[in-house]
Amino acid sequence: MKKTLLLVVSAFLLSSAGPVVARTQDVREAIVKIYTIHNRPDYYNPWSMQGPRGSTGSGCIIEGNKILSNAHVVSDQTFIQVRRHGEAKKYQARVIDVSHDADLAILTVDDPTFFTGVEPLEFGELPVSQDKVHVYGFPLGGDTLSTTEGVISRIEHQTYAHSSIHLLAGQIDAAINPGNSGGPVLKEDSIVGVVMQSMSQADNIGYMVPVTIIQHFLTDISDGKRDGFPSLGIVMQQMENPDMKRKYGMTRDQTGMLIVRTIYGSPADGQIQEGDIFLSVEGHDIADDGTVEFRPKERTSVSYFIQQHQIGEDLQLSILRDGKELDLTVNLGRPVQEDWLILLERYDITPTYYIYGGIVFCPLTKDLLQAWGSNWYNTAPKDLVNILSHNYIDGEIDEIVLALRVLAADVNEGYHMINNWVVESVDGQKIRNLKDLIRIVEGPSMGPYVIFSSEWGNQLVLDRQKAAETHVEIMQRYRIPKDRSDDLP
Repeated sequence: MKKTLLLVVSAFLLSSAGPVVARTQDVREAIVKIYTIHNRPDYYNPWSMQGPRGSTGSGCIIEGNKILSNAHVVSDQTFIQVRRHGEAKKYQARVIDVSHDADLAILTVDDPTFFTGVEPLEFGELPVSQDKVHVYGFPLGGDTLSTTEGVISRIEHQTYAHSSIHLLAGQIDAAINPGNSGGPVLKEDSIVGVVMQSMSQADNIGYMVPVTIIQHFLTDISDGKRDGFPSLGIVMQQMENPDMKRKYGMTRDQTGMLIVRTIYGSPADGQIQEGDIFLSVEGHDIADDGTVEFRPKERTSVSYFIQQHQIGEDLQLSILRDGKELDLTVNLGRPVQEDWLILLERYDITPTYYIYGGIVFCPLTKDLLQAWGSNWYNTAPKDLVNILSHNYIDGEIDEIVLALRVLAADVNEGYHMINNWVVESVDGQKIRNLKDLIRIVEGPSMGPYVIFSSEWGNQLVLDRQKAAETHVEIMQRYRIPKDRSDDLP
């Protein structure tokens, strides 16, 4: 549950909770323990899985015979059971929907007797600093329900460890340990958050997914389709330097953020320009450090007011361009994942790969980088890690394609030590993604050789006829059932 740090701007709705009805039942009756068997893919051998492992987490029963928990409690699951507080019997459960971005999941149990006699928990309002809360769950160290008490330390944007996305979060000082994940944080018997992570470098610093994020997730999936979080599609720089502000024609009273890039194909593309100053969003002024006041004397990321919207909704904003203020309406019509060149953490899917001439090709993803272990940022190839600092698509490519490794055979002799090699072009044609590579390799023959080139001009040359003749033999030798993942043509 180590908390990672990586800033990502995204957007979603912050909806208000309805009135809370007084409970007639002890809240502990609605707390459940979750038993999950996971099977995570092996990204360095993308046709294989790492093998099953078990874990436990927590959750709570909400309206509609549903169980609310964390996405990371059930990610890559193959089998789930749940057990109510004070009961011995376990029931098989299944996932209804999941938001890995917000680290939230909804489960249910098909056997209706599991929910008999339980009064579901209701949602409360977004708490304020110093509000007293109680955390319920099943942490390691025992098998029965644990209850800890604490206060809300702060409400601000944090990086969600499960997804690396920067979203609103609540910090609490109640004790949180492995197994607490997914358990409810209650204020006056109403849900104000869901436990998601703790900070390993400090004592009693934990984080919850706040109720507003939960409500957004529930609103998003209410139509039977999960759209995710929209992106405005801009990269910004702070403007605390007075000379920079004068250079861009800002008055003494104006504050804002310098827009240094609009991401290709994003909602901002074509409306917002590099060099514009982002002055306000939804009528709220943006400070020079990129924060906004969302409640009196409480500040957080400018993303807060962007994140009031679902995908497809309009955003009102003001910019300064060439000394003139402009009011713009931008439709937030694209999910944040489509901004990225390197996909961040993904779950419940198998890796994408393609094998030709014994060379394993795949897209560069953060999941692949994490194959280098928990210290991947320092142990993975530096040239690949560095791409994360400029992780935005452009008009030329939308995926980094790697020659990941070579399955040694006669056809690829001399390349057996090649690994993590970025492919820029095939047969002289620059590729946008892995599907583009396949299109060229398997299209009409351009000649007797297939030539893969890097941006530095290095080449991998394969004989087309030899590659075809040895293909089945290589797949059988390495016991690989398919030469490509199911998502590829």
